[in-house]
Amino acid sequence: MSNAKVLPLLEPEAAVEPCCPPLTERPLTAEEAERTAVMFKALGDPVRLRLFSSVASHEGGEACVCDISDVGVSQPTVSHHLKKLKEAGLLSSERRGTWVYYRVEPAVLAAMGALLTKAAAA
Repeated sequence: MSNAKVLPLLEPEAAVEPCCPPLTERPLTAEEAERTAVMFKALGDPVRLRLFSSVASHEGGEACVCDISDVGVSQPTVSHHLKKLKEAGLLSSERRGTWVYYRVEPAVLAAMGALLTKAAAA
């Protein structure tokens, strides 16, 4: 008799919901404006914007915290800013051994870009 346990299958994580429609499409609802403001507020800090840019431009679309920490602030401050970017839904992370690797959430980035893109002329 086997001691193997049958593990339940987990549903794949749902895709990140886009923040909202393009600004030229219609006025934002209160909820859409709140979600969007959180993301833009997170990027409103120069250190966070540099960290976000470092992750987004890193080869392979992800970066080890050890490779992006040189932004002129202490390591605890880097961790704080990465946490804020993650809480805003802009980054996801995965621990591998002693290091944490960060990735930009492509769906959110695309939605933020679409938000600011003017609709094509008909």
